[in-house]
Amino acid sequence: MQRLKVGDLVQVITGRDKGKQGRITRLMLDKDRVVIEGINMVTRHQKPNNREPQGGRIRKEAPIHISNVMPINADTGKPTRVKFQKNDSGEKKRVSRRGAELKTG
Repeated sequence: MQRLKVGDLVQVITGRDKGKQGRITRLMLDKDRVVIEGINMVTRHQKPNNREPQGGRIRKEAPIHISNVMPINADTGKPTRVKFQKNDSGEKKRVSRRGAELKTG
């Protein structure tokens, strides 16, 4: 089971976007990176092509390392560490260190 999922609300804990919050739009587990909407924006110089007939400078989100983000606890609104618990039926679920269940989306 993963610590983070697509749709989770996370906060950046290091780097130039420290303190900003956003939702995860893409997980790259093979590279241990996530893409968060509105975070780590970079400018890409794009030649005109069929997809972008205008070309020019395009701003888009770049991946950020998974260790630089923490999920937000819905109850407190603060970043929290994640642990896993088994319920009575034996299913694993993600919970914050304080015991509140983490919800996606």
